[in-house]
Amino acid sequence: MSLSYSERLHRVIPGGAHTYSRGDDQYPANAPEILVSGKGATVTAADGLTLLDYGMGLRAVTLGYADERINRAAIRGMELGVNLTRASVLELEAAEKLVSLIAGADMVKFAKNGSNVTTAAAKVARAYTGRRYICVPRQHPFFSFDDWFIGATAIKRGIPDVHHATTLVFDYGDVASLQKLFDEHPGQIAGVMLEPATTVGPCDGAPGYDRLRVPTPAIAQWPGNFLKQVQALCRREGALFILDEMITGFRWDLHGAQHLFDVQPDLSTFGKGMANGFAVAALVGRREVMEVGAINKPGQERTFLVSTTHGGEMASLAAFLETVAVYEEKDVVKHLWDYGAKLSLGLEALAREVGVAASFQMQGSAVSLNYVTFDRAGQPSLPLRTLFSQEMIRNGVLMPWIAQSFAHGEAQLQQTLEAARKALAVYAQALESGVERFLQGPAIKPVFRQFN
Repeated sequence: MSLSYSERLHRVIPGGAHTYSRGDDQYPANAPEILVSGKGATVTAADGLTLLDYGMGLRAVTLGYADERINRAAIRGMELGVNLTRASVLELEAAEKLVSLIAGADMVKFAKNGSNVTTAAAKVARAYTGRRYICVPRQHPFFSFDDWFIGATAIKRGIPDVHHATTLVFDYGDVASLQKLFDEHPGQIAGVMLEPATTVGPCDGAPGYDRLRVPTPAIAQWPGNFLKQVQALCRREGALFILDEMITGFRWDLHGAQHLFDVQPDLSTFGKGMANGFAVAALVGRREVMEVGAINKPGQERTFLVSTTHGGEMASLAAFLETVAVYEEKDVVKHLWDYGAKLSLGLEALAREVGVAASFQMQGSAVSLNYVTFDRAGQPSLPLRTLFSQEMIRNGVLMPWIAQSFAHGEAQLQQTLEAARKALAVYAQALESGVERFLQGPAIKPVFRQFN
């Protein structure tokens, strides 16, 4: 008997994929086990099934799959040699371009995944300050696969306590909880690392704030702006202010969410969305801070910052440069905000129409939407989330989360809302008579759990 794709994957890849977010336990039973290709906003499974996609390469594809312009640029990078013995002209141009985009960033180190550059940011902060602790918000799910962070989650197996003992946790939006850590560890905190925003933003309580519209300068100057509070606290305490823009960068704003919220971190990390799915990540920061990794400062103690064979790989850096050019020419970010606003309002209207508005809700800003499901007691429900995802797939839409791209247009919006209309009708029945009757398989599970 032949094995299924899922069985074959698990035989040769621990977890069945190279990112836990792609694992079987993150999708309903009717999701395709394996995909063959993507084009625009559509993916094709091995059995020929095509689906409108909102996963978009784990949020890394912001223009659309197999964009011809980006692919041609990558090919040009390949034809230059892909990876040379010394730094390349293309590598220099990419570094200069990224530094020009991010205010306050003077230097950059490229890598291939986000974990490498967030870990590098933690190392730089410790080297620069001579301190040991890094603070992160408990509400932000992932900063690195390295021990310093993963050891602070529920998945501690294989990680000695000493490797994560210097990671401290506070609450996003609660500056007092961060101040408490500084008070408990005086002169010992090297840096504070956080995402600028997730589905919860730094200015959510500001008067006149509209989560479906780009924040205005007036919102950014609101005294309750949490990012500004963290920046001020870090400056006062001598710690580095570090923004992880892996998701927000090249989605919220071409110059980073830090530009929207008017803050200037000491270090920032970027990745998803930089090159329309090609493998590029970056650590950027102030010259004084980044130069802890310099080799042209005679007598300076060395810091082994990031050293990656493939950090200067030219196909991906060429794709990055072309992606930025498309962003600048076509105002991609505006499209992402506008599409997200239409989608959010449409889904909310459908939920009201079928009477499940209290159970199916949209959270987050227009570029960072999430649908949240609640049972009849008002408690978050993964089985109901699984059911909605299952029914969307049944109606031609793969929506594990919402990460729209430039390839999502009016036709895709209407297709999504029509699928949601049918999915929410089933959802309403499940809410009334029990979700188990409608689920084809097990409910999805949190990635960060101690046991399978």
